[in-house]
Amino acid sequence: MKKLFIGVLLLSLTACGTTQNIKYSVLEKAGIHKRDILVDRIEKTSEAQEETKEDFKTAYDRLSELVDVDDAGLESKYKQLQKAVDVSETRSNQLKSRISSVDSVAQDLFAEWRQELEQYTNVGLRRKSENNLKMTEQRYNTIYRQMENSYARALPVLKVLQDNTLYLKHNLNARAVKGISNEVLSVEDKVSQLILQMEKSISESKQFIDSMGN
Repeated sequence: MKKLFIGVLLLSLTACGTTQNIKYSVLEKAGIHKRDILVDRIEKTSEAQEETKEDFKTAYDRLSELVDVDDAGLESKYKQLQKAVDVSETRSNQLKSRISSVDSVAQDLFAEWRQELEQYTNVGLRRKSENNLKMTEQRYNTIYRQMENSYARALPVLKVLQDNTLYLKHNLNARAVKGISNEVLSVEDKVSQLILQMEKSISESKQFIDSMGN
């Protein structure tokens, strides 16, 4: 329920064009802090990676299906491929946006945390909080690199898919399709690596979220 509330409130504030600092202030008054927003955005980015992974796999499947189709069925299969590649492009752009939104709130959280260290009068508690900040930043940097790697893996796959789709647009015949069989194998390998990277990123994000809960 809290996750839903965070999402609805953020959406309403965005729709109103509210500035970032005012958004944070409104959310904090509702009991939602930057830590909560960060967890929510990481979860949404993991969901985006799952969707991107599945859509890229679908686009690869559509490309590989073309190789075994005769002239009569090429037009229909090509349209399916084109649609799948367009969806993959949209997903990769959404993933990039999600990653940026995660890093934005993470940097705001860490800046606030460092600033609030100065408010401690108890040296021991300050030291513990400072150590916790360092560990959290280290764990965050790890998952951020993984998310960035996922996006970086997606781009070359997308380019290959787009190139082959463009080629087939003007060369849609059985001979031309047979000529891209080696490209299909190349895409298969890249998609496999993309899936592995995204699964690793999703897993490490979950561990980070669990650690934030503790």
